[in-house]
Amino acid sequence: MTRPPVTHTLGQQYLKRAGWTVSGELPDSPKAVVIAAPHSSNWDLPFMLAVAWTFRMQLNWLGKHTLFEGPGGGLMRRLGGIPVDRRARHGLVEQVATRIREADSMYLAVAPSGTRTGNTRWKSGFYHIAREAGVPIVLGFLDYGRRVGGVGPSLMPSGDVRADMDRIRAFYADIRGHDGKLATGIELAEERDSPPNSEASGPVT
Repeated sequence: MTRPPVTHTLGQQYLKRAGWTVSGELPDSPKAVVIAAPHSSNWDLPFMLAVAWTFRMQLNWLGKHTLFEGPGGGLMRRLGGIPVDRRARHGLVEQVATRIREADSMYLAVAPSGTRTGNTRWKSGFYHIAREAGVPIVLGFLDYGRRVGGVGPSLMPSGDVRADMDRIRAFYADIRGHDGKLATGIELAEERDSPPNSEASGPVT
């Protein structure tokens, strides 16, 4: 999970020149699913990688398959990218969860909004991947308003989707994306099937 010193230095220098700082601490876990939010710009990728390298984190991330086409595809993979074809979703959660379970260590970043265009609702893949893999969800963030990137609290998905998402919503409430807007659509379709006002939720650390 640890990045070599050269990328640690590169990450620090990139953020310093951009006027950014980092915040937070990684959880005491060799594996996790990291929420990458808000996602509103192509600039999110270099900033996310710079933050991860500053934390000395070996970060993998799910990206649209078209990013890996052409001569730049090899570089994207070396930077930790895992191509995903959103048109072929069958079995994707199980495949990714298995990959995490079989790894000795793995931090996987997922952008729940799916695209930069502003979906009306988050996609729930990150939640189900973490639950099936038995790993915590880390609340990663890029706050362009304050020029701070990092990691917030972590939680173990409990299965009570609404209670878990209430905690996630509270964390991202004041965080602004590259477009200057607050994160929107922080809701999963599964919340409709989750009972209201439940106390059952995973611990937040």
